[in-house]
Amino acid sequence: MRAPICLVVLWLPFAGGCVSTGGSHPPPLAPPGAWAIAIHGGAGTLERDAPAADLQAYRDAMERALTVGRDRLARGDAALDVCEAVVRQFEADPLFNAGKGAACNENGGHELDAAIMDGSTMACGAVAGVKTVKNPVSLARLVMQRTRHVLLMGDGAEQFATAMGVERVPNEWFTTPARRRMLDEVLQERERKVPGADSGTVGCVALDRQGRLAAATSTGGLTGKQFGRVGDSPIVGAGTYANGYAAVSGTGTGEQFLRHTVARTIAARMEFAGESLATAATAVVMHTLARDDGGVVAVDAGGNAFAVYNSDGMYRALADSRGRFEVAIFER
Repeated sequence: MRAPICLVVLWLPFAGGCVSTGGSHPPPLAPPGAWAIAIHGGAGTLERDAPAADLQAYRDAMERALTVGRDRLARGDAALDVCEAVVRQFEADPLFNAGKGAACNENGGHELDAAIMDGSTMACGAVAGVKTVKNPVSLARLVMQRTRHVLLMGDGAEQFATAMGVERVPNEWFTTPARRRMLDEVLQERERKVPGADSGTVGCVALDRQGRLAAATSTGGLTGKQFGRVGDSPIVGAGTYANGYAAVSGTGTGEQFLRHTVARTIAARMEFAGESLATAATAVVMHTLARDDGGVVAVDAGGNAFAVYNSDGMYRALADSRGRFEVAIFER
């Protein structure tokens, strides 16, 4: 007697319906020569009533970084090169929680994370817990290009940095007075059993004139984080991701981005549910994540740049070949 044949269909839940795993939708197509870029400087922002000069300093810094990315994409540079260059600029700016100005862990030291991904090849590299590397995003790219691995961490990443000859600095070089004050405030709040921490990260996503997508993210992590803690930024698919559909960089509560594989989920919704970039990103940030978890910047293969967040603000800036050039902190 022939055994009965059972057909099992697997469905993936998405907002507004379900899709089968049996197929995918084609990615959007940008006009020839189109390009787009979106950057962020973190979801942990100043208060709305902060001194105007302080807020303007962040807007000016975001505008400078966006200008670098815009000009390079306009002249035909590769998306991967642009993402690295923009994130390196953030890593050199003490205003942001990456590189110089990185958050302090609970011991007063710094452990930095970064990742970079080429959506055209799915090549990616990341580092976690580095302590003396001036530009973690560039070390992440070397992991991608010079090893067969994706992620190196701690002492192994430091040894690799030595082998690659990248620029090094003492760990205390990353400290700024503002970050030290933030740590003191967090530690005092813990003593009063009141939770408190800032959530800041920097990132860049881009589509170049050849139709290639790329993403890069760098962070010092949470202020007062437990020694050895790694967040979402260096984890491909959580805080950083790029494929043929979209490039995504996240900022916020890293543990939540890890739990929900936020960056990959956005791209997957586009691929398997046929959602637009805006629909997919909004659904994940506004309905999967909880209030104040943070946000993302993203660019798709059609040349659409988008940013969405559920926190009070997010330092962000977007530009494209159609003439768009926007810098914002609080306005949704």
